Amino acid sequence: MPSSPAETPRSRSASQTSQPSRATLAELLLLASVFVIAACGLVYELAAGALASYLLGDSVLQFSTVIGVYLFAMGLGSWLSRFVERQLVGVFLQVELLVGVIGGLMPAALFAVHSLLPPGDAFVFRVLLYALVLLVGTLVGLEIPLVMRILKRHFSARYGLKDLVSQVLTFDYLGALLVALAFPLVLVPQLGLVRTGVAFGLLNVAVAVWALWIFRAELRAKASMAAACALSALVLLGALFSAEQLTTWAEDRFYGEHIVFKQSSAYQRIVVTDGGAGTRLFLNGNLQFHSKDEYRYHEALVQPAMAAHGAPKRVLVLGGGDGMAVREILKYASVEQVTLVELDPQMTALFRDTPKLAALNGHSLSSPKLRIVNADAFGWLEQQADLFDVIVIDFPDPSNFAIGKLYTASFYELIDHHLSASGYAVVQTTSPLIARRSFWTVVTTIESVGLTTTPYHAHVPSFGEWGFVLASRRPFRLPTAFPPGLRFLSPQSLPALLDFPPDMARVSTEVNRLSNQVLVQEFEAEWGKVH
Repeated sequence: MPSSPAETPRSRSASQTSQPSRATLAELLLLASVFVIAACGLVYELAAGALASYLLGDSVLQFSTVIGVYLFAMGLGSWLSRFVERQLVGVFLQVELLVGVIGGLMPAALFAVHSLLPPGDAFVFRVLLYALVLLVGTLVGLEIPLVMRILKRHFSARYGLKDLVSQVLTFDYLGALLVALAFPLVLVPQLGLVRTGVAFGLLNVAVAVWALWIFRAELRAKASMAAACALSALVLLGALFSAEQLTTWAEDRFYGEHIVFKQSSAYQRIVVTDGGAGTRLFLNGNLQFHSKDEYRYHEALVQPAMAAHGAPKRVLVLGGGDGMAVREILKYASVEQVTLVELDPQMTALFRDTPKLAALNGHSLSSPKLRIVNADAFGWLEQQADLFDVIVIDFPDPSNFAIGKLYTASFYELIDHHLSASGYAVVQTTSPLIARRSFWTVVTTIESVGLTTTPYHAHVPSFGEWGFVLASRRPFRLPTAFPPGLRFLSPQSLPALLDFPPDMARVSTEVNRLSNQVLVQEFEAEWGKVH
């Protein structure tokens, strides 16, 4: 009896040659899934840390604790994978869908919950944050061991244990590397935290879909699996298209006023609100100025140093990308050039190009006397040799180590090198009432590099009692005149700013160095009692 067409040598040969092709495709897709899994897992970790930093402050503490819990959870997930003995592909598919939905929606959920909580109530938010990080990390920890076992089971002829581990870990680390670079430079600035989370959740669902297709022959309940994939994709797509509305709703509740501008740059979340009382700027949720009383802060910051010098020509501003300090500096006719060093180019562009905000700073960022440099102040100072008559240092408070380095003895040594012989530097220095030790730590640190200090303070209603420190190589002399048109300072009122009552008087403090960063610890401890 002749052989049937399915049994001919030619058909058997074709079958044998086509099988390796299918196996190779399945292998490539599985290895690609490792790349995607690693990328998605790292995105969820970074998103949780970034959101916690935005909403709770102290980015170093938040990232450290989030990463620690996440890594522990991944180890827990890897350990739990040993108990999965049957239906590896089915379990892997279910894990992918859970990771995609829970991890993808995690930033949106955290943002929404934080907006619903009463101001200052961070306990519930922290519980939810670490519960979600623990859950997502455990699920992510399950993924790689399952993929390795699936590869080993289906392609054992091609992989020894050594080759299998090296292949999987190579793709795993490559995915992590690319996302680590893309997250701050591309993903957050272009998509925002909520959309970034949802987009990578959809990638996890895509991994589940191709696992369903590759191993459809061995899966049970394929119809229910396909329905779960479709439902997960629909939920995430809905979240993707409604992310802007969710973010707007959450931020409106959080800030309590109409938001006229919001953007996530590579460095921070910038939000500008406009209400009946005026315009406010927030960076990472922290108030930077209120238009109703910012003149008090900026006159106190700039005018004593400028007036004491008498006729400053070259002025350096570090920080202060909103242009308010530059506005005060340009009130002096003697000024020939102002250099503004601001890390975030989106800040300077926003306050230069937005008419309402540019009006607040008197269009100072468009002055022909101004040179804008978008760079890290520490690195920029190390590369320059210029001297300046006045240096205005207007950085955010030292709430984390990245900013704390700008309050160290090493930084003030750089300031000393760039200050002319008769020059003055001035530093905004948190509240001497609420953060008394932090304020005097800055004074002690400046004095440690050989500069003479003149501490003073001013009441700014939006912030309360606020502190500043003048630094120079000569004693400070009270100016006898200020430019016309000031709304807060006068020669008669300035001496009162130099007087510290007992509850703000000097206390003994350490020098803040790069090696210890005691200021960040003191700042967090003192302001933590308030929040």
